Amino acid sequence: MEKNDVMQMEELRAEIQQSSESTGTIGRSKGASISSSQQQISVTVVTEFVRWNEEAISRATLFSSQPATLAANVRAVFTCLLDQVSLYITEGLERARDSLTEAASLRERFVLGTSVSRRVAAAAASAKLLLQLVKAVSDLLWLLCSCGSSVAIVQQYFANSISRLLLPVDGAHAASCEEMASAMSSAEGAAYKGLQQCIETVMAEVERLLSAEQKATDYRSPDDGIAPDHGQQMPAQVLSISGYLSVVAYLSRVLESAFTALEGLNKQAFLTELGNRLHKVLLNHWQKFTFNPSGGLRLKRDITEYGEFVRSFNAPTVDEKFELLGITANVFIVAPESLSTLFEGTPSIRKDAQRS
Repeated sequence: MEKNDVMQMEELRAEIQQSSESTGTIGRSKGASISSSQQQISVTVVTEFVRWNEEAISRATLFSSQPATLAANVRAVFTCLLDQVSLYITEGLERARDSLTEAASLRERFVLGTSVSRRVAAAAASAKLLLQLVKAVSDLLWLLCSCGSSVAIVQQYFANSISRLLLPVDGAHAASCEEMASAMSSAEGAAYKGLQQCIETVMAEVERLLSAEQKATDYRSPDDGIAPDHGQQMPAQVLSISGYLSVVAYLSRVLESAFTALEGLNKQAFLTELGNRLHKVLLNHWQKFTFNPSGGLRLKRDITEYGEFVRSFNAPTVDEKFELLGITANVFIVAPESLSTLFEGTPSIRKDAQRS
């Protein structure tokens, strides 16, 4: 290229790099802007980034007469897009994670500092904070959806418009693929952290609900008037509904967002991990209690109800865990002489029963 062309290309690269470092202006023609406090990751914004990059590639093509020069310039301009999108996604997710952390912190501080002398007001305030927490979880799940869509847009753009310009030069295509994988991996890593934080936050709230609403006498009533009979259907009154209903009501709100926002492997991974963590939290929670026969029936009924709820997760491994947990609960119901036959041939159940 001529010296003048080189200078023009350097100016072009600087222009694209500047746009990647500042998302203060989204549509140059429309004057749209992103507020620093806005947490949304917009597919429309990423599409605009791609459009800018297409314009820059078109201009680079005019400045580059040789395939090798064109490939080098295209790669440089495309790298600016990768940096831009990666930064936009990771910063958006970080802001959403900060909001989730703040909502969880407010909820936790309120629960720890609640005065029993103002139960009505406390209940209303607690419900409001819980809704804020659910919204923060929902917002982050939606951002994860937008993150996946944004990554797909960049990958499709590379396949349709960039790849063919790099192929004539040995190594250019492979090098650009590695750069794209690295940049998108950074965005996906931020998304994974967000997914894990969602699960951690949800489970922390489940633990709080169980601790606050499950009474010490729920599984060991002084009036043990219910005779255990493994062959009969359990009456409805043996269900210790306080903890169960609150947990399921809370998780149902989370699931509504998860089913709507997530899809494919992300959705399945989230639901499976959520189910596994719920199983672990419940198991640890129930190990704090002692049981009499009627309490064993209540536990059995609770496990059955939780098992029915997690079937909506469509996670077979989670279903199996709750089925085994239900069988293990029979240790509190059946006669001692029948325990050996109950757990015969099932090592995992014997292990759970011994822990109980």
